[in-house]
Amino acid sequence: MITSQFTVRPGQGDPSGFDLGDMSFTGDLGTADSAGRTPDQGMVICLSVTQLLDGVRALLDEGARTVAFTGVDTSFGLVFRRSKDQVSVAAEDGVIARTTPDELASAVLGAGEALSLTLPTGDPAASDYADASAAFRPFVSRHGPRGAH
Repeated sequence: MITSQFTVRPGQGDPSGFDLGDMSFTGDLGTADSAGRTPDQGMVICLSVTQLLDGVRALLDEGARTVAFTGVDTSFGLVFRRSKDQVSVAAEDGVIARTTPDELASAVLGAGEALSLTLPTGDPAASDYADASAAFRPFVSRHGPRGAH
């Protein structure tokens, strides 16, 4: 099991695809969260989610065995490793989840879609996110139902 959440930090003025935000992943074995860390591990959240979608798609749909993700303008990162029918998700303190490819894809896309609702239409970073999401969405629909995580 894995859940994820992507949030925009408050107090940055009008919404922008370049706002700072945080990622949180929770699995059966722990949590990896960029919020509240010293040094600060907040990131340019929309660009980071776009990069994450591309990386997870490479892992799940293109045959990559390991994907190391580091958010944009942060030291927060995760490592995704795929075995035959399972994906492990690890943070700096170790593995936080062992999950199925379908659960991971649903968790990442669901959190990304929730974040996208906060983005202004026509924003260049929002457009990049929309492209990555469009490339990711058919993969999720081919491999099972997408749940809100």
